[in-house]
This record gives sequence, structure tokens and C-alpha cells, in this order.
Amino acid sequence: MSRRDAQELSEALRTGPFSVALRAAIESRGLSLERVRHHLRAHDVQISSATLSYWQRGTCRPERPVSLRAVHALEDILELPHNSLITLLGPRRPRGRWLGHVPGSLPLDQVCPVHSSVATLLDRIQHRADGELAWLSHHDRIEIGPDREESSIHGHVVFEARRAGVDRYVAIYHSEHSQLLPDIHLATQCRIGRVREDRSAGLIAAELLFERPLAAGETYVLEYEFTYSSGGPRAADYHRGLRFPVRNYLLQIQFDPAAVPTRCYRIWQPNIRTPWADLAELSVTRWRTTHLVQVDAQPGGHGIRWEWE
Repeated sequence: MSRRDAQELSEALRTGPFSVALRAAIESRGLSLERVRHHLRAHDVQISSATLSYWQRGTCRPERPVSLRAVHALEDILELPHNSLITLLGPRRPRGRWLGHVPGSLPLDQVCPVHSSVATLLDRIQHRADGELAWLSHHDRIEIGPDREESSIHGHVVFEARRAGVDRYVAIYHSEHSQLLPDIHLATQCRIGRVREDRSAGLIAAELLFERPLAAGETYVLEYEFTYSSGGPRAADYHRGLRFPVRNYLLQIQFDPAAVPTRCYRIWQPNIRTPWADLAELSVTRWRTTHLVQVDAQPGGHGIRWEWE
């Protein structure tokens, strides 16, 4: 395998989609589809050359148990890391009415002002999961720089799988004040997959791939961070729109010594058609932080705003 082929294969395995990664892996090994089928038979898996062709062209994808066994066998045949192809498949495509109707949840268009652009980004990532993860805990830590700019957004999330097979989460950041977008800088206990942007809508979406597909009821912890390399937009608030209930939500704002506000307020919005409301004034500690904690956070907008004068 040439260095260029190896680089292309490595990138395809990292970002997908499955069809591109499979095609790159087969080509890098110099195998015909008929030869791949022969190797699969040696693994006691019967898959036709036509099906393999459909998979690598993206016409269809493996979903049945025998097909998933074939994908695991392909990882061995093509000398790929364990679960590298399976991970790119993601959870099985929903059939009929799925978990988008989690009790108490809100439609995307009620919590996000650019919901159509978010839906387009998710389509570009080929992410169709909706409500397959329950949020046990979500901790947002936002850093405000010396010029009163938003410099980083750090997330620490604890999930529980509502069904077997869930293997990824898509972190979405929306800037309401600027088309200047941060980069995904850090991912802990997960791999960064596909990253897509819509600067006109102020959106970035990053696919975070779990170590492996989860069993139903299994929990998973990950961290990620968006950072601005050359200074972010000036910020006077931060909020998160929640579509689904979160058992414990924590929002923490860390201010630079040169940008400590005089007042901070906890704010709430039940849906985007309702104006934001101040719920309570928050104190700023001697360590220049303020925070809100919400146990059993309900869907809607949860945030903090601040004033310097």
C-alpha cells in the first residue's frame, strides 16, 4: 500500500461514510469483490458480490445480523482495526415512529432558531438518531476572555443508551452573534468523526464516535471542547437549548480577570417563541465564576446573561 493510499484509508476510517471507507479499504488491499466474497465464505459468511458493490457505492448499507457479521469479517480480511467499519455504520436507521417522541421532549423547531440548518448539517453527517440517548448529566463550562469574547466551550456529558447499538453523539454549536466559528479542539473517551459547518447560519456540528456500540441501558461518558484560535465573538450570555429532559444540567461561566461582570442573571425560555425571562440574580465568586444547576432540567432554553456596566 502506498503512503497516499494509507493516508486516504486512514482519513476515510476516521470520517466515513461507511461506503467510502469500505471502498478505500478494498482498493488499498488490491482485492476484487469476487475475491473479497471468497474470503468471506472462508469466514462462514455468505454475501454476494452485488451486495458488496451496493455497500461500497452507498446504495444500501448492512443492517441485518448476517450483514453485520460480514462487516466484522471484512475488518479482519482487510486488516483494519477492530470495530473501525462497524462504528461508521452508526445505529440502525429508525423504522416508523421512533424515539423522537420521548415523553416531555420538544421538537427541534421549538428550541433552535436555525432548526432547518441544523437538520441539514445532521443530514450531511448522515446522523438520523433522535432521542436514542438519555442525558444523565451535562456540564457546560464557558470561558470568557480579556476582551469579553467567548474563547472556549467545554462539554462533559454522561449518557444512557435508550436502545442497543447507539455509538455516537453529534455536538452542535450555534453562534448567534457572529459567523466566526470555533474548531473542535478536544475529544476525550471518543473519536472525532465528521465535522460540518454552516457559517451563514453560525453552526458547526462535530460527530463524536464512542469506543463501541452501547448495550441498552449502558452509560457512557465523554468530553469535548470547541475553541477559537484567533478570538471569538463578544458575548454577554450563554444558553443551551434542550430538546430532551436532562437529569442534571450545570452551566459554569469562567471570566478573565480583565472581564469580570458587575451582574449576572439566570435566564429561561420554554420555547423560542417565548421571550427570555430573568429568573434570579447570580453571584460571581472570588475565582471569577458564576453558575447555574438544574436538577431534572426540562426541555427549553437554560442560560446565564451578564452585564459589565
